[in-house]
Amino acid sequence: MLLPSDEAGRGRPVVLLHARPTDRTMWRAHLPLLAEAGMRAIALDLPGHGGAAVPGGDEIAPWADVLDTLDHLRVDRFVMAGNSLGALVALQTAVTAPERVEGLVLVGYRPHDQPASPRLQAAWDAERTALDAGDLDAAVAAGVEAWTSADAAADVRAHAAHMLRGRLTAQRAHGEPTQAPDPLGDGTEALHTLAVSALIGVGEHDMPDFFEGGKGLAHHLDAPEPVVIPGAGHLAPLEQPKAFCTLLLDFVRRLP
Repeated sequence: MLLPSDEAGRGRPVVLLHARPTDRTMWRAHLPLLAEAGMRAIALDLPGHGGAAVPGGDEIAPWADVLDTLDHLRVDRFVMAGNSLGALVALQTAVTAPERVEGLVLVGYRPHDQPASPRLQAAWDAERTALDAGDLDAAVAAGVEAWTSADAAADVRAHAAHMLRGRLTAQRAHGEPTQAPDPLGDGTEALHTLAVSALIGVGEHDMPDFFEGGKGLAHHLDAPEPVVIPGAGHLAPLEQPKAFCTLLLDFVRRLP
């Protein structure tokens, strides 16, 4: 499927992939910053999020949809930046088409087989309990509390709440789509085959799961130790767009 997209600028393509509780609008502050720096910034909605509705039970392969959409946009080679779910899809895309991916900037990554910390499990449980009770407002509040830092600006929290409400509303209406077989497989072997420059990051106030996941990912990709983004939680790019863009641009400018 072709994914909804927003873009700005001309130059080296940088593809922005959002976190699970959000949509492509999480990058609306980043697009002009990257365009002003000489990049072609492209933000995509992943299947089941934002404008990319998917009927429940349908099989999705987000990495294939990303590649098909970039083909449609006439983008051959590109840098990918992803937060949380977006980081996972960026890795899946890179394994599927390594010849097209020039670099990876991945924030808030955790492999699915990593045991959840008590803090992460409590966040999942709070959202699920609210949804089971039919209390969408409580589910949204639990998600905002879990995925943003306590010091997040009011407008950031409001934006996160709006995106999360849209995601949960679509989930209740359409159900969860079926995932195609993961090109990363069951372990880390596929990651070791990637010969790509990578920058791994994590929000200063994120859960321990993502510090651990980021450290492991850096090891598997032979990348430097994860960069800590100050004053941010799990949705670090959303909370700190200027700091994130600075990291991203510094990384891109060091690429061949």
